[in-house]
Amino acid sequence: MFDSLNKRLGDIFGGLRRRGALTEEDITTAMREVRVALLEADVALPVVKEFTHSLKEKALGAEVIKSISPAQMVIKLVQDHLTELLGSEHQDLNLAMSPPAVVMMVGLQGSGKTTSTGKLALRLREKQKKKVLVASLDVARPAAQEQLEVVAAQAGVSSLPIIKGQKPLEITKRALDTAVREGYDVLLLDTAGRLHIDDELMAELEAVKKAAKPIETLLVADSLTGQDAVNIARQFHEKIGVSGIILTRIDGDGRGGAALSMRHVTGQPIKFMGTGEKLTEFEAFHPERIASRILDMGDVVSLVERAAEAIDAQEAEDMAKRMMSGQFDFNDMLNQLRQMKKLGGFGGIMGMMPGIGKLKGQLDEANIDESVFARQEAIILSMTKKERLHPKLLGASRRQRIAAGSGTTVQEVNKLLKQHQQMETVMKRLKKMGKKGLARGGMQQLFQGMR
Repeated sequence: MFDSLNKRLGDIFGGLRRRGALTEEDITTAMREVRVALLEADVALPVVKEFTHSLKEKALGAEVIKSISPAQMVIKLVQDHLTELLGSEHQDLNLAMSPPAVVMMVGLQGSGKTTSTGKLALRLREKQKKKVLVASLDVARPAAQEQLEVVAAQAGVSSLPIIKGQKPLEITKRALDTAVREGYDVLLLDTAGRLHIDDELMAELEAVKKAAKPIETLLVADSLTGQDAVNIARQFHEKIGVSGIILTRIDGDGRGGAALSMRHVTGQPIKFMGTGEKLTEFEAFHPERIASRILDMGDVVSLVERAAEAIDAQEAEDMAKRMMSGQFDFNDMLNQLRQMKKLGGFGGIMGMMPGIGKLKGQLDEANIDESVFARQEAIILSMTKKERLHPKLLGASRRQRIAAGSGTTVQEVNKLLKQHQQMETVMKRLKKMGKKGLARGGMQQLFQGMR
């Protein structure tokens, strides 16, 4: 997400950094380029006009022109403006009411409402320990109710039993009654969508909202629809009234204009974003962190949070002790591969690192194949327990057996063995150097000769 904007802004700020003190002409030119970059990223024109006008006024202030590093000050102003445009600070789901708290999911057909309902249910169950009930009100789309039933089972939450022939309003009342009677904390209502906004859809949603009295009405919008997503958000908010937005498919959106525009046109916060197809690929939307990603400053806070959730602290400590003692077998390597997968793979980790935008071209040229990690995991799992503990046992015949068992080639097995040998060498050096040796600037010595 935001790849094109990230690159354009990076080029603009790179030009500013090469200058000493900035003149008014420099800032005017830069603001014009920022305007073009935002428009190319599919940000709505009224949003772009207001953004660049306000930014230029502040950038031309005396405190900027006279500052020691004017370029850095302008970048900081852009970051602050982007953060403000995206909503200033994260706003979580409001569940402050006597249970059950009702959350109504609205949006057009195909925007990802049902999957987002499952993702939100999973998040509420795992992170907030809530007892969640989901109910599908979509009686028009074939198998829509059954789809939510499957998603609910995957998320480990309850789904309202399906009664064929019931209308959305009847289902809503039955869901409310069930949620109260069975002591649920949260009720998620997955409403019907259409291919376009029409009077019938809006009348149905208004009736459901009147009956359910939801504390939250969340608009689920597909970020890939660009300007259409902004228009859809405006119409839903004007006719139904939304309290927040969930952006889906941001992993496939290279421009990101919808995210920058929707908050502005509705006045409502983007609360969550879907980062992939899996139910676990769902994140809280933090404006300041997203602004940092756009400006290639990384998002280390989110990476640390993801690591804390994905990696068992005791397991990580045990592995660290083994590494410091110079031990590193294929079980350790398997654990590392699985931890990287939990963190979103190599691409997921690198996408949150500061300055990665400047290296994106080189990374693309390197053509890193994420599927190689899955093949390496298969290779290790095809080894016997004894072979994993003692890699020196792996002669030619055993390598052929492992390749056949893992569906890979002997060359891939050999490559993995070489990687293990290199990592094992590093661990042995680490043991020899100790913490003091490493602290004295021994990183270069640690990885010397590694290719």
